[in-house]
Amino acid sequence: MSILQRIFRRPDYTSEVTQFIEHLKSDEPGLEARQRAGRALLWDKQIDREAQGEWSEASVPQQAYVYQNRVK
Repeated sequence: MSILQRIFRRPDYTSEVTQFIEHLKSDEPGLEARQRAGRALLWDKQIDREAQGEWSEASVPQQAYVYQNRVK
């Protein structure tokens, strides 16, 4: 590192939010594992491609204005 870089180097910055999260994780070591378990419960699911295909084939196209009566 050159002398100019050392003179003008700013100290490493961490935001208040980052400090809060780091403090929270240090206080509760099992927090991240609980977060991963919650994510797996709600989001990380196996997708049944066959059922998804049948669902998309069964969908009916929606008219431009939903609340208007059908014009014949």
